[in-house]
Amino acid sequence: MKIATYNVNGINGRLPVLLQWLSEENPDIVCLQELKAPQEKFPEEAILEAGYHAVWVGQKSWNGVAILTKSEKPTVIRTALPGDETDEQSRYLEVKLNGLTVVCVYVPNGNPVPGEKFDYKLKWLERLDAQAELLISSGKPVIILGDFNIIPTESDVYKPEKYIKDALFLPEVRAAFQSLIDQGWTDALRQIYPEETIYTFYDYFRKAYERNAGMRIDHFLLSPAIAPHLKSGGVHKAVRGWEKTSDHVPVWIELDHF
Repeated sequence: MKIATYNVNGINGRLPVLLQWLSEENPDIVCLQELKAPQEKFPEEAILEAGYHAVWVGQKSWNGVAILTKSEKPTVIRTALPGDETDEQSRYLEVKLNGLTVVCVYVPNGNPVPGEKFDYKLKWLERLDAQAELLISSGKPVIILGDFNIIPTESDVYKPEKYIKDALFLPEVRAAFQSLIDQGWTDALRQIYPEETIYTFYDYFRKAYERNAGMRIDHFLLSPAIAPHLKSGGVHKAVRGWEKTSDHVPVWIELDHF
């Protein structure tokens, strides 16, 4: 089973890119972030024609997450991260499919620092930590994947000294990611490539893609029940070079079961 995550940075504006990538790579499950479309503007018909069922949580202008599946439509468990009933941002979608729990997340960016956006990010990560603890404690196969907006270590970013005051790289944020790992989750890409430089995001400015000046902020976290089934994984870097593409690249893993 091939599972992917892709921050599309506007699903309607980047729809040709998404459809081309789906056609070429044919993943079984895809989590999308930053739809930038209200619920009623999601291109469900085009996604169906491409061979995928879809569930999504839209939001006008910003945010939004979706999960696409080939075999059957997943069962939606949650459309919001528990812990704050006042939170109206569309950043969390949890489903079940063939015995597997899939959680699509779009963690807040948090910039500028200091400020309300950074405070919101830290509180959101606290809620994610609590929910992740519940999920991993179930003993069931669970994958949490998506755009975490976290650079876990210095090896995950080009010239880390430039990001010491950035909300993606501050100690509190990196500690939040490490807290998830300490619960027992496996960082899938690092499990496969413990030493290699892997980037999942390239800014639109200063020819970042051409210079390979990126960062790794899109992640897969695997529960102990599914981590042993990790077979392979990587990034589809070439997609970043396509016309009118996202600033993120699709990231994927393959499981030998499910």
